[in-house]
Amino acid sequence: MKMHELSPAPNSKTSAKRLGRGTGSGKGKTSGKGMKGQNSRSGGGVRPGFEGGQMPLNRRLPKRGFTSLFKKEYAIINLDDLSKFEQGTVVTEELLLEKGIIGKKEPYGVKVLGNGDLIIALTVKANKFSRSAATKIQASGGKIEVV
Repeated sequence: MKMHELSPAPNSKTSAKRLGRGTGSGKGKTSGKGMKGQNSRSGGGVRPGFEGGQMPLNRRLPKRGFTSLFKKEYAIINLDDLSKFEQGTVVTEELLLEKGIIGKKEPYGVKVLGNGDLIIALTVKANKFSRSAATKIQASGGKIEVV
């Protein structure tokens, strides 16, 4: 195959509708916009969500909740996730990212929760620990370090 033999895939290129080019084209005179009215005019039509003057759905439904400006986002892991490491490993945010246990770095770091059991002794470096996670890590012979 050479450069001059290349062509687009069939039906991938469609030409634009030529409106207002005579009655024989099928789109002459009113160009497919019907007779008179709001939608035939320049700039015509109604805005998105307009329901003909009826109270729109987005105004009929109540507002719920709010977004706190002071919310702290943590990457959350459980003790089940830590049981994948070997004895004596120092678990950091970078190591968790590398292993794919957390998806991305969150602004406030990592929080360890106490779901599951930990049998091996690990040194866990995180920004926050739940009380149950801290007691379980220390009970297994590991250490916690708040970063």
